[in-house]
Amino acid sequence: MSGPLFVLYDDSTARAAEPFALTRPFSELRAGAVVIRKRWERALGGTADGVCCDAHLRAYDELGAPAARSGTIAAGTVIVNSRFAPTLDAGVAALAPGDSLRADGKVVAVALGVAMSSDELADGAASLDRLASRDAGSLDGWWMENAWDLVRHLPEMLTADARVLADDCPDGPPAHISVLGEHRLAVQPGAYLEPHVVVDTTNGDVVIMEGARIGAFTRLAGPCVIGRHARIESGRITTSAIGEHSRVCGEMSVVIVAGHANKAHDGFVGHSVIGRWANLGAGTTTSNLKNSYGAVRMRDTRGEHDTGMQFLGSLVGDHAKLAIGTRLMTGTIVGAGANVFGDRAPDKFVPPFAWGDRAPFQRYELAKFLSVAEHVMRRRGVDLSAGMHDTLAAAWEASR
Repeated sequence: MSGPLFVLYDDSTARAAEPFALTRPFSELRAGAVVIRKRWERALGGTADGVCCDAHLRAYDELGAPAARSGTIAAGTVIVNSRFAPTLDAGVAALAPGDSLRADGKVVAVALGVAMSSDELADGAASLDRLASRDAGSLDGWWMENAWDLVRHLPEMLTADARVLADDCPDGPPAHISVLGEHRLAVQPGAYLEPHVVVDTTNGDVVIMEGARIGAFTRLAGPCVIGRHARIESGRITTSAIGEHSRVCGEMSVVIVAGHANKAHDGFVGHSVIGRWANLGAGTTTSNLKNSYGAVRMRDTRGEHDTGMQFLGSLVGDHAKLAIGTRLMTGTIVGAGANVFGDRAPDKFVPPFAWGDRAPFQRYELAKFLSVAEHVMRRRGVDLSAGMHDTLAAAWEASR
């Protein structure tokens, strides 16, 4: 990809976004239908030249992600805030050194007027505002102040994303598919929909990406994007972004599945984010609405937070494993690498690499966890690289 080089910057807020920040830079999260890094690549027409992130993520090298940035960052390089997700149709004119872009009054990108050391961004405390010397306009998109904002903004983001992505698809609906509504069903080459699939486009476009397979007796309701080589076995999928190479079955509503994740059996998941390489056992079900219909509160290592959201299910970290019949209460966080099992609903905050369902948790042994991760990834044709091995081991240590 031609265009300017840019560096993604995880500020201190991004580095505190549980449960995902422990195992990946914020820029590698799926926001709407598309990973944040790729949203910036589209907006700038350029290539990510690295990411400034937490020290324990410096070996991160998963699925085409840029390496951690070190040394001197040259003048003219664009630094972007990883917590901002540009719209997919946001074209940015070339930025001259010193130019900055704003969204909601805050700087989201700045082209360096002079070279700087990446060490100045090492701890996440620096603000891009201090690097900006000239306002070059605004950028449309969404700020992620907390991890649950991925759910808060999902309906609006998916509506916009699916509309843009549908324009990139040459094929319309197959003749044997029942399509309702006035928006589009767009199907990329190599995708296949079995007979007896119903697609409801009343509330937005539905996009099926290359190599995806939609099983019989599935109902897809837009806005919805099914990623490359994902498989929908059957069920009802509404207002959801299903990442590449994922396996999904049952009922999902307002959900992001990051990619390479597995929910291959029945159960309801609503208003949730499922991390990469996570596995939800048969019958796993989330609550996404309190009996009081009040605002959902979430608890993490920083304390308890009022999300202000009436509908909010669970945030499930990368490589988490949930046993059959797991019931997740409203506003649950399941930490990265946790292995959740038992005969009760788990605590609303399950720490990373926890073993069990309630405090005091045992700790997942590192060697055993890495062995399972390697096996799970190999089943999807992905090797656990030396860099990701070291990243997961460093995350395990950091979570102690």
